[in-house]
Amino acid sequence: MDADPPTHGRKPDWYYACPRKEMLKYVPEASRTVLDVGCGEGLFGNTLKQMSAGREVWGIEINPVAAAEAGHKIDKVLVGDVTAVLSGLPEGHFDCVVFNDILEHLVDPESVLRNITRYLSDDGLVVCSIPNVRYFPVLFRLILRKEWRYVDNGVLDRTHLRFFTVKSIREMFEALNYDMLAMDGINRMNTWRPKVASLLSLGLFADCRNKQYACVARPKSDGYGMK
Repeated sequence: MDADPPTHGRKPDWYYACPRKEMLKYVPEASRTVLDVGCGEGLFGNTLKQMSAGREVWGIEINPVAAAEAGHKIDKVLVGDVTAVLSGLPEGHFDCVVFNDILEHLVDPESVLRNITRYLSDDGLVVCSIPNVRYFPVLFRLILRKEWRYVDNGVLDRTHLRFFTVKSIREMFEALNYDMLAMDGINRMNTWRPKVASLLSLGLFADCRNKQYACVARPKSDGYGMK
């Protein structure tokens, strides 16, 4: 049931070194300048650089140890909370800004998504991976076991400040005047229980199989803070 073993309050060793290969396909090949928010040790950004010669990848990372490692793999790393370091970015510079499981850690993700548009190029877009709080193991424990236990990683990561469903994700981007170009369930649970729940509910619980949602969104020309 998607067990996330406790590590007594510290992140597991792989936490800042996750390659997130499933998210690579959502970054357009035409994106020549990419900002990876929460870049960890830079594995994802480094892969993006290898996939396209001449691609420039920047990162933002709050953990100084991980940021130092990322500095060896991508072009430039800003160390600190994204809300504090945004002003250090060049305006209109990035063709793509990536948030891989980052928005849920923020006090005000809407503000960050609104302000990030200032740093996007004319056709720039945002790519996100966002955990799904309706993930079947979470619902199973909540409804049948009456449990809501925070852990050190996963959907109920104890450092998560916000929780999202497929509906609330769409509503957030719509409210911020973004066009949702793609939205896919990723890291899907393929055991029989969520499949049966989806069938018996006539699809009502189909979204519960997805641990996260991958989103590609572009701000509309008349959106908040647009150039």
